Amino acid sequence: MNIVIWMLSGAIVGRLGYSVMGLNDALAKRVSTVIGALAGVVGGSLVAPIFTAAAAPGDFSFPTLYFAAAMAAAALCVRNLVHNRWGV
Repeated sequence: MNIVIWMLSGAIVGRLGYSVMGLNDALAKRVSTVIGALAGVVGGSLVAPIFTAAAAPGDFSFPTLYFAAAMAAAALCVRNLVHNRWGV
């Protein structure tokens, strides 16, 4: 269940990053949403356990959710920088 929450938080950050901040103007909204969702899963499952105390499996953790959203925002910023620099 936590993976779904991380994906949703990442997708929301991706959608907001496209809509509000104008990230990835040349790309479709779906691409930003997918990048955000994938980065949310990576942030929640790989990065958060490094910096926070391990929660019991199946328990919801707000710090993990914050790391998932932050990782999604960071991935969108990196994608925007790569797109602006090399046009990929």
